[in-house]
Amino acid sequence: MIGKLTLDQLRVLVAVADTGSFTAASRAVGRAQSAISQMIAALENSQGVQLFDRTGYRPVLTEAGRVLVSQARTTLSNAKRFEAMAEHMRSGVEAELTLAIDPLVPSDPFMRGLRDLNERYPDLSISFSTEGLGGSLRRLRDRTAALGICILLPTVPDDVVAYPLMQVAMKPVVSVNHPLAQHKRSLQRSDLEPHIQLVLSDPVDPGGPNYGLTSTRIWRFSDLNRRLDFLLGGFGWCRMPDHLIAKALSEGRLVLLDIEDDNAPQQGPPIYAAHMRDKTIGPAARWFLDAMREFMMID
Repeated sequence: MIGKLTLDQLRVLVAVADTGSFTAASRAVGRAQSAISQMIAALENSQGVQLFDRTGYRPVLTEAGRVLVSQARTTLSNAKRFEAMAEHMRSGVEAELTLAIDPLVPSDPFMRGLRDLNERYPDLSISFSTEGLGGSLRRLRDRTAALGICILLPTVPDDVVAYPLMQVAMKPVVSVNHPLAQHKRSLQRSDLEPHIQLVLSDPVDPGGPNYGLTSTRIWRFSDLNRRLDFLLGGFGWCRMPDHLIAKALSEGRLVLLDIEDDNAPQQGPPIYAAHMRDKTIGPAARWFLDAMREFMMID
């Protein structure tokens, strides 16, 4: 019972609207025609509106009836989803899965994982947010995310369980119009120092640990795409993940820098699926974690 109406009444209302007659609706729902007529009349009386015009051969929805049939469909759909979610929770599946993703995570395998997760658990409520550098770990620690797809530098914290997924190769690049692009030899640190380095930083703690710094002039970004805009605009140089610069390199808008004795890891930073050590993740989170390990090709 919802106020003065029942879900059965709403099902009958939708059945009459879909089939076009009380007789056809009675067959569709497996009830006597007299019961269908009585339920519609009771619904009209309880709500104080006329749902069908009965003056013709077939009942025709009134204007109020058309609006309320639409609402009935929404209510029945929500009720079905409510029951499905309750069934999931009875079977041990979490009610909601909240994910946090670092900006360097490639989109393609992540989206593939989300699509498959939605097919496997169609009634699971899924939400995610793309965080600045360090944001995913904060979301895990403040319990607003169950699973993070993130970079953990310089080491995996003791309070986190982390599963390696892949490494994102980072290449030093600069706009074709930048002065560094004009060098025809390997670059020394002294060549880089005077030029602006575009650095991806933690927006909450910009003074936190930094890695691969070479220049004495630093511009900090929390948004990877905005940093790419400034890179393409010729404002400085930086190391960027392969999947974000492949097109610009092929089009000649960016060029690779040959840095002699470059001490930055050539394989790039590792990306992990991580959760808090003291929190057991649910079946859907575990399924998604395993999917990410498969799609990102690390056993």
